[in-house]
Amino acid sequence: MSGSVLLLCLLVIGVVAYWLGRMRANALAGAKLSSMHSRSSYHGGYTFVWSVLPALLLLAVWVSVSPTIVETTVARSFPQEVLTAAQSAQNLEFGIIRSIARGLTLLSSSDAATLVNGTGDVRALLSAKGVPLAGDPKPYMMTAALELNRLTAISQWLMTVAVIALSLGGLFFSLKAIAPKLRARNRVERVILGSLIAASSVAILTTIGIIASMLGEASHFFSMVPAHEFFFGTVWDPRFAAAGAGNSEGQFGLIPLLLGTLYIGLVAMLVAVPVGLFSAIYMAEYASPRLRAFAKPMLEVLAGIPTIVYGFFAMITVGPFLRDISAQINGIATGNFQNFIQAQSVLTAGFVMGIMLIPYVSSLSDDIITAVPRALRDGSLGLGATRSETVKKVILPAALPGIVGALLMTASRAVGETMIVVLAAGVAARIQINPFEPMTTVTVKIVNQLTGDLEFTSPQTLVAFALGITLFALTLCLNIYALYIVRKYREQYE
Repeated sequence: MSGSVLLLCLLVIGVVAYWLGRMRANALAGAKLSSMHSRSSYHGGYTFVWSVLPALLLLAVWVSVSPTIVETTVARSFPQEVLTAAQSAQNLEFGIIRSIARGLTLLSSSDAATLVNGTGDVRALLSAKGVPLAGDPKPYMMTAALELNRLTAISQWLMTVAVIALSLGGLFFSLKAIAPKLRARNRVERVILGSLIAASSVAILTTIGIIASMLGEASHFFSMVPAHEFFFGTVWDPRFAAAGAGNSEGQFGLIPLLLGTLYIGLVAMLVAVPVGLFSAIYMAEYASPRLRAFAKPMLEVLAGIPTIVYGFFAMITVGPFLRDISAQINGIATGNFQNFIQAQSVLTAGFVMGIMLIPYVSSLSDDIITAVPRALRDGSLGLGATRSETVKKVILPAALPGIVGALLMTASRAVGETMIVVLAAGVAARIQINPFEPMTTVTVKIVNQLTGDLEFTSPQTLVAFALGITLFALTLCLNIYALYIVRKYREQYE
């Protein structure tokens, strides 16, 4: 029985258990419901939990552990030359065996018998079923594939029996435990509390897992390349040098990438902050309710546009426009119609990224401004201040800590952008201050280094993890500082 069907069976058993629990609780209570500690719905929930939760945990553990045990058992029958080969070669061999095993389940009995007898073309028959092979199958692979399917079927059968038996056992145990003094409500709420804690821990555990995975691979990189050469290097050239060259590992200087990231992010913030902040002030203080109800959602639509679309917009429209307008300006000023703004440049990427960030600045700032109490506005207006003076002297100072925190969070969003930079700023890693020339960012080089068939054994690939952990630390510091600003300087209103 497949996992999805087994989950459906558990759900059906749980629903039946819920109604049986309620019926038994009502039967024990009779006409005097106050004799029971908990309501019948809690007794039904109690039986549902015992019928589903232990079986569900067993299913999760079985699905996680069983494939490893099965594959380890099958691998013991491999020829000696395969067992002594490199791990990458063994993984490739086992990938072919998995494909053959999956194909055998799709073939008809006659075709499967043909393959087992060794009289058919394995690659042709499996390709006809949409199961391509990564390499040429060897004689021992058919036997291994058959053994893999056999052990997998046995594992699934045992899993089905064990899970359903445990579910039914939990059903009978919980029904027998129902009594007037059973604290069913307390136990059900304890399970719900544990579920809430587990759900809230997912984000924390995910963050820890991301950090651990990046640190593990980054440590391998720093064992090959000194940390000071990475963090303080000014040349990014990760290619292998020619034979006999002094530095055969290339150069992995972070400084050009970090400067490009900060430079493009700065240009983006220079575009996004004034437009976003002014639009937030207008929406919160000047716009009529009808206009606000229409304009605010329309402005926030920008946040839902995929970044690759912004990249196309920058590459096809904004970049050529800036290039052509610079040629016209140069021609009017000097008579030489040569452009001084390249289509791919810091200005192009920063401008389009700033447009993308406008809804973030506007929405966050608008929420912060509208959170300022109405009494402050009315008090300022009652003292004779104009609306603009109230905004400048009262509302913005009161909302400033929250606005600063929102801007810092928006900056961390700009630092992590990739697609706009790839299409609008290029991939040139260099140190320069001219915003009309191309530069690149850390995220772009992470994509470049992980593109291709390289294994995670060379510094050219492992450097992506060092760049990733650096970018993670940078955005984390921005977010922590934003939270610090908000908590330290926020105004408390009654």
